[in-house]
Amino acid sequence: MSYRIERLAMLLNDASRAMRRRFEARSTEWGLSATQWRLLAIILNEGPQTQATLAERLDVEPMSVSRLIDRMESGGWVRRIVHPEDRRARMVEPTEKAAAAAPEVKVIIERIYDEALLHLTDDERRIFHHALLRVIDTLNSPAEGAGPETEPKP
Repeated sequence: MSYRIERLAMLLNDASRAMRRRFEARSTEWGLSATQWRLLAIILNEGPQTQATLAERLDVEPMSVSRLIDRMESGGWVRRIVHPEDRRARMVEPTEKAAAAAPEVKVIIERIYDEALLHLTDDERRIFHHALLRVIDTLNSPAEGAGPETEPKP
C-alpha cells in the first residue's frame, strides 16, 4: 500500500511561512526580517562566512544577499572582514549587538516551535521530527535511479 501526500511541498511551505510570519510579528523591535535572522543564526553558530556561502545557505541570489548584508551592516548587526586566506574576499561576522540580541530571539523561536507543536503528543513530535530529517536526507542524497521518466516507488 502506498501513501502519497499530494501537496507535501505546499504544506511544508505553508507551515514554514506561518512560522516566519509569527516570528516576524514578535521580533519587530529589532527591525530585521526572518531571512536576516537566519543569516545571523548561521554566523553566530558557525562563525564568519563568505557572502557566497551565505547566499547558498539562504537560497538567495548573491546580489540579494549583498544588499541584505549592506542593510544589516548599516544597522550595526554584522561587519565585513578580510578573508584570512584570500585578501580579495570578504567574510561576514556578527557584531556584539547581534550576539546580545540572540538569547532573546532564541526564546521567541522556542515559543513559536512550542506553539506549532502544541497539539502533538511527545511521540508524534519525535515521529514528525524523524520523518522530516529522513525527507531532507533523501532529497539531499543522490537520486537512486530516479529521473523525470521514473515512477516513484510505492
